[in-house]
Amino acid sequence: MQIYRSLTELGSSPSPSVVTVGNFDGVHRGHQMVIASLLERARAHQARACAITFHPHPAQVLRPDSPLRLITPLEQKLKLLAETGLDSVLVLPFTNEVRHWTAFHFAQYVLHQGFYALEVHEGETFRFGYQAESDVAGLAEMGQKLGFAVRSYVPRIARGAPISSSRIRAAIAAGRLQEARALLGRPFSVDSTPAPGRGYGSRYAVPTINLAPYADLLPANGVYITTLRIGTQRIFRGVTNVGNRPTFGADSFAVESHLLDYQPMELNEATPLQMTFLRKLRDERHFASPAALRDQIHLDVQRALRYFSLAEALRLPILPK
Repeated sequence: MQIYRSLTELGSSPSPSVVTVGNFDGVHRGHQMVIASLLERARAHQARACAITFHPHPAQVLRPDSPLRLITPLEQKLKLLAETGLDSVLVLPFTNEVRHWTAFHFAQYVLHQGFYALEVHEGETFRFGYQAESDVAGLAEMGQKLGFAVRSYVPRIARGAPISSSRIRAAIAAGRLQEARALLGRPFSVDSTPAPGRGYGSRYAVPTINLAPYADLLPANGVYITTLRIGTQRIFRGVTNVGNRPTFGADSFAVESHLLDYQPMELNEATPLQMTFLRKLRDERHFASPAALRDQIHLDVQRALRYFSLAEALRLPILPK
């Protein structure tokens, strides 16, 4: 998938395209439905299948006092979009100038001139332009003038309600990982690196690992069954605590994972990690002593091992690809 970081990178003679526009936070099952249809139409037209997204997320610019924590930060989102089969993605910088563009300016300058759009595919709740001035019906009217058709989609329904990024964020933030997985079409995961300053040598021999401080969305404080991919291949099963570790005092927030099938490995502070959250075991709580905490961790580990054994027996696809 080709990634453009500005309109100028598109060139002056764009290929005909079938396009969708959105934030695509989570690249969830609703997004996947639209993109799958878009790919079919692009192949029918012998055109490029393209998406346009924004960075930073418009909500982070328009509401800076209420920072939005993303399900999928930009690089993770681009990786997931690439897996859908799209030919290209434009990451349009959401600057103060762009936020003031009229809807028609966006349609003419980006969709028509930038992508030579033949069709634009959007959810029926799509709005765009300064202060969200236009909707899908308005986009269709602009398309008649500029030479592209518009296809709209009703929201995809799961568990009795529309799938949306905001619904998924709420589920993850509350620790409802099974609900989030049903809406995303995959388990929720976080891409990170090891926490700095923990004395990692070239050979790491301790079966616990902390994630580096993470600015985007994490599950609610608690203890979770997880997997941890270290580097590009090694995947370990784990039990992970997200929270402040109250037994050891305040102001000690960490995402700390105990690896169940650990083997010594090469590790440094730049080693890529992918933590996948599978199920919540319990809320975080204070224990009377470190010994009591160790006893509880032992119980958590036994529950996690039973979960993995059952998943293996039922051949459930719990490990990341």
